[in-house]
Amino acid sequence: MEATQGDGSGSGDFAVPSSPRGSPSVPAPTRLWAFLWCREFLGGAWRRLAAPEDLGIAPVSGGLSNLLYKCSLPDHVPSAESEPRQVLLRIYGVILQSRRLLTEDLPDPSISQEIALKMARFHGMVMPFNKEPKWMFSTMERALLEATPSPVVFCHNDVQEGEKLGVKKGNILLLAGREAASSDRLMLIDFEYSSYNYRGFDIANHFCEWVYNYSHDEWPFYKASPENYPNHHQQLHFIRCYLEEAMGKNAPPSSEEQERMEAEMILEISRFTMASHFFWGLWSILQAKISTIEFGYLEYAQCRFEAYFQQKALCQ
Repeated sequence: MEATQGDGSGSGDFAVPSSPRGSPSVPAPTRLWAFLWCREFLGGAWRRLAAPEDLGIAPVSGGLSNLLYKCSLPDHVPSAESEPRQVLLRIYGVILQSRRLLTEDLPDPSISQEIALKMARFHGMVMPFNKEPKWMFSTMERALLEATPSPVVFCHNDVQEGEKLGVKKGNILLLAGREAASSDRLMLIDFEYSSYNYRGFDIANHFCEWVYNYSHDEWPFYKASPENYPNHHQQLHFIRCYLEEAMGKNAPPSSEEQERMEAEMILEISRFTMASHFFWGLWSILQAKISTIEFGYLEYAQCRFEAYFQQKALCQ
């Protein structure tokens, strides 16, 4: 979504085609999903909308590779806080020549460096969404999170590789023709889990993905290699690249300050590694009940919960 200027009246700013009856032509499923997304992520006055019919939504003329809609609050609904009254909802359909990263790609220092840069840029975005990190509070005990300082940023929440479409498709693309480039050869995609969350979770979750190979072609169709979790040197490499990008043009910290920030992030990531294992363990139990994909969901859940308790013992 992209915030737009305006008072929500729907006048003048956009080219909005109409249906033969004169009202904007929006498919019912699209209206429903737009209603749910706006209520969930924008918060404030958007949560006062009781039904999809209350949402102002109209298609905006745009490119052939995506669908663009203007979503707006009706005039009779007053603003609650600083939430936008209009947003653009873009539904992408772009085809990119690329391949998904493999598990064995992740330890490559240049690959890890660029993922750190992409993640730092992603975390720096300011989005017109609810900024409460409730995504994690529903699955983890508050004591762990409240005892671990970690800034709340806009997180991807699923930065992981994977060639197969079995359990989870990979969300890091290596762009064709740029394999030998020194930068801008990777692209993060698939933002269905994105929300405001703790920075530590996003980084720890990515580190956990170094362990799990989802292209394994025998039951349970994944392979766990705990020894592949980033070692201290690999974690520091990622953290230093991340911090350098996150600080941008600000004056570099002193060596003492740099060491302090690195040590704090090492601890932050270690604790949120538990959160990653816990979350995906619960996710896998749910998938075991509803998914038709041939995958060892219960075995995967057990594996992640075992890793959770092992990590918890290390953190105590």
